[in-house]
Amino acid sequence: MTLPALTLYTRPGCGLCDLACTNLEAMGFTFQRVNVDLDPDLRRRFGDDVPVLAAGERVLGKGSFSRARLGSLKLLLMRGSPPG
Repeated sequence: MTLPALTLYTRPGCGLCDLACTNLEAMGFTFQRVNVDLDPDLRRRFGDDVPVLAAGERVLGKGSFSRARLGSLKLLLMRGSPPG
């Protein structure tokens, strides 16, 4: 099964954002990194809550994205189950 393309909402200087990006790449996720500070609507939506991982409009999680957490998320996405 193909995993959905994801969006990782980040901002410059965010260590958790950089770690999430590294772990997503290492685990073979397809994602786009978006800087929330470049879009006033995203800045209002997420405030200081970055990183945020989303599939379309559905937020999959916020905060730290360890490889263990991403592994669990990957299994849920492969099964078609919503995280939570």
